[in-house]
Amino acid sequence: MTNIAHSYDVASSNNAPSLGRCGGFVAEHPQDAFHLPARRTSVPEARRRVTALLQEWGADQHVRDDVELVMSELFTNALRHTASEKVGCELTLFGAHVRIAVTDEGGGGISAPQVQPGSVDKECGRGLFLVGALSENWGTRPDPGGGRVVWADLPYAATDD
Repeated sequence: MTNIAHSYDVASSNNAPSLGRCGGFVAEHPQDAFHLPARRTSVPEARRRVTALLQEWGADQHVRDDVELVMSELFTNALRHTASEKVGCELTLFGAHVRIAVTDEGGGGISAPQVQPGSVDKECGRGLFLVGALSENWGTRPDPGGGRVVWADLPYAATDD
C-alpha cells in the first residue's frame, strides 16, 4: 500500500485541463468538490459529475470506470449509514493517483466503515470490498463538521490521445 499525502491546492474543474491555472497561480493538484442532497437520486448525479470531470482531466476510460464505481459505493454508504442531509464529494488529481473523498454529516451511530467478512457472497456489504479491490489505499478520518470523510486513492492514467 502507498501512503499518499492529501493536498489542498484547489483549481476549479474549468481550469483543470490546463493543469489548474487559476487566479495567477498554477495549482499543483487539480481538484473539484461538490455537495449533493442525501438522496438515492443523487448517486447517479455524483457518478456523472466525477466521470465528466475525469474526462476533462484526460483520464482514460478504465480510470473513469473505476472512480465512478468507487464514488457510487462511498456515496451510497454515506446515505445508508448516516443521518446526513447532504453529502460532499471531492476529487483530487496528484501524481499517478486520483483521490476520491466523500464526506457525510454524521449521525447514525455506527463505527468506522470496514469490510465485512464474507461480503463477497452477500447482496449487501460488498461496497467496501470493491473499494479495497480497486483502490491502492483507502481509509476514514473525522470531518471537523462532525461527520466522517471516507477516501480512496486510485491509480490514474491519462488517455493516449
